[in-house]
Amino acid sequence: MTPRAYALLTWTEAKLVARDTAGLVVPFALPALIMVMNGLGSSDPTADFAGLTAFDAYVLPLTLTMITALIGIVNMPSFLAAYRKAGILRRLSVTPANPLSVLAAQAAVALAHTLLGVTLALLLARYAFDATMPRSPLAALAVFALATATMFAVGLLVAALAPTPNSAVAIGLLLFFATMATGGGFGPRQNLPDWLATAGAHLPYGAALDALSATWQGTTPDITSLAALATTTLAAVATATKTFRWT
Repeated sequence: MTPRAYALLTWTEAKLVARDTAGLVVPFALPALIMVMNGLGSSDPTADFAGLTAFDAYVLPLTLTMITALIGIVNMPSFLAAYRKAGILRRLSVTPANPLSVLAAQAAVALAHTLLGVTLALLLARYAFDATMPRSPLAALAVFALATATMFAVGLLVAALAPTPNSAVAIGLLLFFATMATGGGFGPRQNLPDWLATAGAHLPYGAALDALSATWQGTTPDITSLAALATTTLAAVATATKTFRWT
C-alpha cells in the first residue's frame, strides 16, 4: 500500500470513529468527571507523595491511564470486530490493501484519539486545579508510551478473540473495570486483600498508574511495574498474532 493510500485509509478510519459519538466522548468525559470530582475536594501537599498533592501525584496519572485504557481495551477492539463481522477484513485480504493496513490505520486513529484526550485532561487539570506537570517529564513520556502500547496490545488480543462487536465491547469493559478496580482506580490498593493488591499492581492499569505516579513525584518507576507492562505487551501481541481471525 502506498503512503497516499494509507493516509486515505487512516482518514476514513478517523471519520468512522468520529461518527461513534459514545466511543468518541466517553474516553474524555468519564476520566474528566472523575478528575473534577477529586479536584473539587481539598488536598494539601503531603510527604506520602514527595510534597505533591494527591491530585497531582495520583489522580492525574490515574486519569491519563483511564483514557488510554478505555480507548485501547474497549474502543479499538469493537471496530476491528465489526469489520470482521461485516466481512471487510476478508474482502481486503484478496485486494492489494492488506488487512494489516486496517489494523495499522485503526491503531493510528486510536493513538490520535488518546493524545487528544490526554491533552484535554492536562489542560483541564492545569487551568482548573493548578496541577503540576511531572517532575520527570521525559520519563513520564516514556512510561506513557509503554502504557499505551500495553493497552493497545491487550485491545488487539480482545479483537482477536471476540467473535462479535458486542462481545468485544463486553470483554473490553470487563477487562477495563477488573484491572481498574484491582489497580487502584476505585481507591487505594491497600484496602484490598494482599494477594489481590499484588495482582493488581502487576496488571496493566495498576502497573501504568504506579509508574506514571512515580514520574510525577520525580522518582524512578519501579522496575517491576515496567517489566509487567513490557511482558503484557509482548504476550498480548504474540497471542493476538497467533489467534487473530480475518474472517
